[in-house]
Amino acid sequence: MRTFFATGDEHECWSLPRLFIASFLTLFAELAFIRWLAVEIRVFAYFKNLALLVCFLGFGVGCALARRRPRWGLAAFGMLGLLLSIRIPLPGRERFLESLSATLGAASDLAIWNVDPTWEWRTALVAAGFSLAVLFMVVCVFIPIGQVVSRQMDLAPRTLHAYSWNLAGSLAGILAFFAVCWLMLPPAAWMGLVLASIASLQRSRTRALMFALLIVPAAWLLHDHNTADHFILWTPYQQIDMRKVRFADGEFQDAMISVNHTGYQKMVDLSPDFLRRHQLLDEAVDENPYNLPFRFAKPSPSVLIVGAGSGNDTAAALRNGSRSVDAVEIDPAIWQLGIREHPERPYQSPKVTGYLTDARAFLKRSRAHYDLILFGLLDSHTQFSDYSNMRIDNFVYTREAFEEARQHLAPDGVLLVKFQVNRPWIGSRLERLLTEVFGKKPLAFMARSSYSTAATCFVISTSDRVQEALAADPRLADFTWRNARVSPNVSAIEPTTDDWPYLYHEGRWIPRTYYSVGILVLLLAAALYAQIPEARRQAPSLFFFAMGAGFLLLETQTISRLALYFGTTWQVNGIVIGAVLTALLLANAVAGRRALPRGGMLAGLAAGLVIAYLVPFARIPAPAAVTGWIAAAVFSIPVFFAGLLFASEFRDAASPSAALGANILGAVVGGLLENVSLLVGMRALLLVALGLYCLAGIGLRFRHAKG
Repeated sequence: MRTFFATGDEHECWSLPRLFIASFLTLFAELAFIRWLAVEIRVFAYFKNLALLVCFLGFGVGCALARRRPRWGLAAFGMLGLLLSIRIPLPGRERFLESLSATLGAASDLAIWNVDPTWEWRTALVAAGFSLAVLFMVVCVFIPIGQVVSRQMDLAPRTLHAYSWNLAGSLAGILAFFAVCWLMLPPAAWMGLVLASIASLQRSRTRALMFALLIVPAAWLLHDHNTADHFILWTPYQQIDMRKVRFADGEFQDAMISVNHTGYQKMVDLSPDFLRRHQLLDEAVDENPYNLPFRFAKPSPSVLIVGAGSGNDTAAALRNGSRSVDAVEIDPAIWQLGIREHPERPYQSPKVTGYLTDARAFLKRSRAHYDLILFGLLDSHTQFSDYSNMRIDNFVYTREAFEEARQHLAPDGVLLVKFQVNRPWIGSRLERLLTEVFGKKPLAFMARSSYSTAATCFVISTSDRVQEALAADPRLADFTWRNARVSPNVSAIEPTTDDWPYLYHEGRWIPRTYYSVGILVLLLAAALYAQIPEARRQAPSLFFFAMGAGFLLLETQTISRLALYFGTTWQVNGIVIGAVLTALLLANAVAGRRALPRGGMLAGLAAGLVIAYLVPFARIPAPAAVTGWIAAAVFSIPVFFAGLLFASEFRDAASPSAALGANILGAVVGGLLENVSLLVGMRALLLVALGLYCLAGIGLRFRHAKG
């Protein structure tokens, strides 16, 4: 029975609470760092699984160092180093961090918000060096956490029992982060809980006090000073920075809303009374991007606005006599700002019905028809899934999404898409999608304003409504002619689909910047791996390594597929990840009660992946919610068998810590392989996962041949 072993001057004993807290900390800290870094260094949001992979890497290295004293000094260095390097209040700090995004994100074939496509190698080296230092500090935080978890796995009297508690602690960590997101708590609260959890794991009172005292500088550095006219909110999706501008007499003029340190939208008052008193517009009132859409629709239209934001489009719908407005917005904090702060009070109107949900999920579930469907400027900027490189609006701009929108149009209805086109090929892609769906080219023109982002507008209808509106309104026809937007090479641009939803990628290839990021991760992994004496003597288990790589691909595929039916909301991501961990707990329970044939488990896993690949979910004649639950049931099959196979082998592992470390390092490779979907589409990742599980089967054969 394994009860304790010595490492240096410290005797470690089996402790269930210690394992649970460390497992809780692993997932909670992982999600906290992913989200915080994506906000503070904006380019990390575009490679969001980069922070995930680095957390995995640190944890995996910790597993490999299980028999050595936990390196809590590294964690203290990492935490303090991150706080000081990113949040130290020095002049030019924000400008420097933003320059990292401008440098590392420079690519002509990848659209990153507010990033110029030009690239210069000297500044790129500086940016890469700083980013590498940041990533190394994240690794340092997770190394001792991995050491504690893996050491407790080695000490546990029953390995599978300990693994179940590891999964339970991880699930608790996800639920806790789910709670802080729901409560919209700031990073000071997240990092305070991380430091308090680390302090509770210390054997020495001195070290425990050291980590507890780190909460003070963390709270000071992470604190945001708020006033009535300038305040910062942390929503479930993003950081919101709102700055109000007032006239000399104190009257509200407008408000700038920024997300993750970049401009997002202005909250404006375009009511006739306000404009009559102030005359702030540089353009004609009816040529403002908010008012223009209603000149194409019939009088008193029923309106659907997806991406309603703080209420500017909704206010315009009411000013232009709409009889009903369905306003869809995904971020509850932006919605509440619109209710509380918008000077025209559009969301208080009885004509307006609000829906806090994902735009695509609404289109799938609604049965209503509209005279005007307006896609507001709902591009996601920097909002991604925590476990993949999917932006939350990727499924909104696909051929299938526009087909669903078309089905919601009334017989004489109009669809108008507003988008800030920063790359010509994005405009070409949107034009091609609408042309394919409606069978004719949309009217495309630019609408500029002193009050809003310059928007490229694409207008189309199943009838002749657009042409009739132009014929009846010569000023509108002249405006669209003078501001016409011509999209080059429309037929050569890859259209986006639900299987290849990458609106912000020029084509089916992996951008140069993704290779750069992958090389950074691999260099960091190689350098750390070389420091582990045990790893130099023995290669990681092929079975556990391949199982980790395959499972990460399976997990991200499950999240992405279910998001298509339930929405890309933060709740869905949390629920799906929680459901995956619950399925693994169930697999553990089954594996603990009976020994199943390995060949049968491998066959069940392979069959589950093939079924998930072959089932045509889009053709199932059922409501979206029902289809989503069918998809959840189908994907649960390979998840269950993968968990069952892993648990069965992990139970008998000679060194649980080495097995866990190999599994986590495999997950790093699986995260990098996720980018293959940019080449072959998302569904094909299931075949890549199948190949990895076949490799695991080979590793399993070698493993037992040696035994």
